Amino acid sequence: MRTWSSLSLMALAACAVAPTPPAPAPPAAATAPARIAVTADDGFELTMWRKAPARPRRAVLLVHGRTWSGRPDFDLQVPGEARSFMDALVAQGYAAYALDLRGYGATPRDATGFLTPERAAADTAAALRAIGGAPALFGWSRGSLVAQLTAQRHPELLGALILFGYPADPDRKPAESPEPDVPARKPTTAEAAAEDFIAPGVISRRAIAAYVQAALAADPVRADWRHEAEWRQLAPEAVHVPVLLIQAELDPLGDTGALARLFTRLGTRDRQWVMVPRGDHAALLEDTAPRLIAAIRAFLDRP
Repeated sequence: MRTWSSLSLMALAACAVAPTPPAPAPPAAATAPARIAVTADDGFELTMWRKAPARPRRAVLLVHGRTWSGRPDFDLQVPGEARSFMDALVAQGYAAYALDLRGYGATPRDATGFLTPERAAADTAAALRAIGGAPALFGWSRGSLVAQLTAQRHPELLGALILFGYPADPDRKPAESPEPDVPARKPTTAEAAAEDFIAPGVISRRAIAAYVQAALAADPVRADWRHEAEWRQLAPEAVHVPVLLIQAELDPLGDTGALARLFTRLGTRDRQWVMVPRGDHAALLEDTAPRLIAAIRAFLDRP
């Protein structure tokens, strides 16, 4: 594993990567997460999931991506395989929390039928308050944008920001577009659930099938977003909490140039950038997951 505190594009391209370690041994027995009700600032009730050791060293809040919710993304259970990111964090001594944003998993849509960037950030802030103690905040894919916006709005609520699968470029702001009045409520598909698994030889077919089944069961209808021009408020220089940026080598959404612009403009000097070899956009569910866990522990336990 290699980390960078400051890195040019040419230097990054020249860096060698170490081989990926084998997947961890399957757990002896998986337990279901506890379901926690979180009241948002507008009184709406959100669902958050928790797994924790008897004496957690620290808490980590996990925010899912665009299409699928907390449990398929972070607590995937596959007989005979260790695929749960929450279980892996618990094994390292952390309390793991996974939030279902509005319209995802066990959290229903609100009366509008839509989710917006600002509302997602406000709800994430409510989850951080419910946990207390300034947890680390981990965002995957679109969840990394939500996590960043939360860190900009409420830096006092989190102790560190971890971004994985970051899909945006600070130099490219979302265009204004017509806003829908009625949610589309499109059914999700098995093809969409399997599309992030592209790296060869890092996950079994059985695990992909289990993810597809869990994702469709948790999120049979695609959540609807609007007011996406609010993403224009994302500003790396406005982030002043410690940041760990994790890039997977084969992630098609992880553009190195865009990530370099993000990383070098962050408003904090306490930052690291880690490359996960052989990983793709779903690296946290694959045999590459131990690299993410090791990077997180090294960052959170740094002097």
